[in-house]
Amino acid sequence: MPENVQKILIVTDAWYPQVNGVVRSLTHTRDTLIEMGNDVTMLTPEFFRTVPCPTYPEIRLSLMPGSRVASFIHELVPDIIHIATEGPLGLAARNFCLRHGLQFTTAYHTRFPEYIHSRFRIPLSLTYGFLRWFHRPSAKVMVPTKTVQEDLTHWRVGTPVLWPRGVDLELFRPVIKRKIKGKPIFLYVGRISVEKNIESFLSLDLEGEKWVVGDGPLLEEIKSRFPDAVYFGMKAKEDLPDFYRKADVFVFPSRTDTFGLVLLEAMACGLPVAAYPVTGPVDVVGSSGAGILDDDLEKACLEALNIPRQKVRRYAETFSWQAATSIFAEHLVKTRPTDAYHIIDNPYKNNIGVKRALNAARHSLSGIRFAITEESAFRQELLLGLPLLVLAFLLPVGLLEQMLMVCSVLLVFIVELLNSSIEAAVDRISLSRHDLSRRAKDYGSAAVMMALIFCGVVYTTCIVTVLMR
Repeated sequence: MPENVQKILIVTDAWYPQVNGVVRSLTHTRDTLIEMGNDVTMLTPEFFRTVPCPTYPEIRLSLMPGSRVASFIHELVPDIIHIATEGPLGLAARNFCLRHGLQFTTAYHTRFPEYIHSRFRIPLSLTYGFLRWFHRPSAKVMVPTKTVQEDLTHWRVGTPVLWPRGVDLELFRPVIKRKIKGKPIFLYVGRISVEKNIESFLSLDLEGEKWVVGDGPLLEEIKSRFPDAVYFGMKAKEDLPDFYRKADVFVFPSRTDTFGLVLLEAMACGLPVAAYPVTGPVDVVGSSGAGILDDDLEKACLEALNIPRQKVRRYAETFSWQAATSIFAEHLVKTRPTDAYHIIDNPYKNNIGVKRALNAARHSLSGIRFAITEESAFRQELLLGLPLLVLAFLLPVGLLEQMLMVCSVLLVFIVELLNSSIEAAVDRISLSRHDLSRRAKDYGSAAVMMALIFCGVVYTTCIVTVLMR
């Protein structure tokens, strides 16, 4: 691998088969980073056992991913780590980075506190408190719009920086000749769930057809309440341009989205937008003239019918994934200094928990076996030490004296093993004679001699004490 290639790890709990703005944004970012010459790896739930997220089954939550995430990062040894979501994988990667002193960046894609509040009425202060805790160690928190950046600053969540999104201008483009129907088509594309506020669109008294593309937990309920709308279900990204081109207005009723990638996709196809003047539409559409933002959504839909599609496309052309990904890359930080040793670079420091204990026991037994088979000094000390250990329990001495005698013998074994390890390390470096090599081995031999003297003094003292009673 060339030296200038960055090994980038992106950790995300949101991934295929789930399809939403977060997944599509990360996919485009990964592909563009690779085109820019980087080596990008995605750590996603597809590598783990998962369970469906309550109330959002499309999201798969990884079960106890800590050890596997640690092994994955150890094996990859990335130059850069970006944590895209606050789920189990994001938490495991965050904890690994904190344990090993690695720098990383995070992202904030979804108005998580508002989403939780709309479903369970949990106070915003609690969920923003969690976000504040999660993003505090992050070097930078990447956010899609200036409004979200201001919100996170207000709630003191990390160090938010702007990372705008882009759109695939080749896939999402207007049709050369568009057939105009007699009645206008108002289109919604997205998840059918409570936070998307789709009822506000479907309940409007609009002259024309209402099309809904997407799936979600409220789909059947919405179908029964609004049977006059046309439902197409979930569609692949490649199929969406056809819907955008046929529709006359793209309706975006959500009040909680941080960005709304579908807004860019619709405008890239020349489809004008009708939405509320809230975070997301304000930042994406704003005063561009490519859509109408109004608290009266019906009024916005009707006025958007008059916007020229060429004007909408020209505005969408100011967005590109190349520019967005370049900004993303500028925000990334190195996990550690490149010219210094770090434990993550050591493949032998890869074990934690029970696995580490089992491996340590196996290596310890191997060390004793090598000492017995390869070190004559250790064998001699073992032959001498074993009878001395038996003698310690046969002599009529107190418990303290017994333990002192046993520990003095064990000390000889320990020091001899350390001496042997020094000799092995010196020989591994070079078998040629050198004064420093000799000195290192002599230091080890001196330590063994002192341990033997200590053992001899302890046993002599105890035996003399017994004989003098």
